[in-house]
Amino acid sequence: MLPLRLGGVKPRHVAIAVLVATIWGVNFVVIKVGLRDFPPLFFSALRFLAAAVPALWFVGKPKVAWKWVVAVALALGVAKFGLLFVGMAAGMPAGLSSLVLQSQVFFTVLFAAVLLRERPRAVQLAGMGVAAAGIVLIAVDYGVGSPITAFLLVVLGAVAWGLANVATRYARPPDPINFIVWVSAVAVLPLFALSLVFEGAAADLAALRGLSWTGVGSILFIAWVSTLLGFGLWNLLLRTYEAGTVVPFALLVPVAGMLSGWLLLDEAITTVRLGAAALVIIGMAATTLKRRERRVAEPELVGSAAA
Repeated sequence: MLPLRLGGVKPRHVAIAVLVATIWGVNFVVIKVGLRDFPPLFFSALRFLAAAVPALWFVGKPKVAWKWVVAVALALGVAKFGLLFVGMAAGMPAGLSSLVLQSQVFFTVLFAAVLLRERPRAVQLAGMGVAAAGIVLIAVDYGVGSPITAFLLVVLGAVAWGLANVATRYARPPDPINFIVWVSAVAVLPLFALSLVFEGAAADLAALRGLSWTGVGSILFIAWVSTLLGFGLWNLLLRTYEAGTVVPFALLVPVAGMLSGWLLLDEAITTVRLGAAALVIIGMAATTLKRRERRVAEPELVGSAAA
């Protein structure tokens, strides 16, 4: 079902790709666990703080113009992750969040067509239609007994991710790790400010006073394992193989997310949701198909991370 061209890919690199997809899928469960200890915007700010502070000592100065660092930080770090965390705190399950958030592929193709004049091909348009049908099916199934607002917040997070991907296309960072670390650093203060406004200093201080090992572990996993290790390994693969060979492995992220949500959080996986998930994954697979002569690895790095 997945368009993974394994020919020519070393087994250890296949294992690395599967490992990264699994980490990014499980990351949604970790977010859900961490939200028990922290207000969502405050949690997101702490995540970026923990990711950026130790890494800034090693990556050096930004290697792209500051306007692109700020643009992606606001779209990806503040809007995408802020909306995702708030949506999950409002009740969106971890597994479904991992799936719905991947609709960013749909929005990236759409925004690229409008802003970059990149004309989508017929197979991409067909894939977008199939994925959209799956998302609508999930919305109908989820909205029957759950707050639809939480679902819509995650969808808006996917929209913000699509905008971040387009901004990254403009920036074309020569060092994606340097870029994501600085994006993380710039996102910290706006997220803290939003937390103070919407969640209140009292709630943030209460979370710090009641800090548990579970909360600390959640922050460190999301910051160091999912962000730094995940991006580092993914960048290794993108520097070794064509983006079209590596990026489809990201379709395993919602699979890992839904399975880990079911196993670790006892989240329900209905027949309708499984069918909708299949539609979304097949549709996204079609949008990742590219002409062989094109090779643009940098934008795919940001566009492929789950959370």
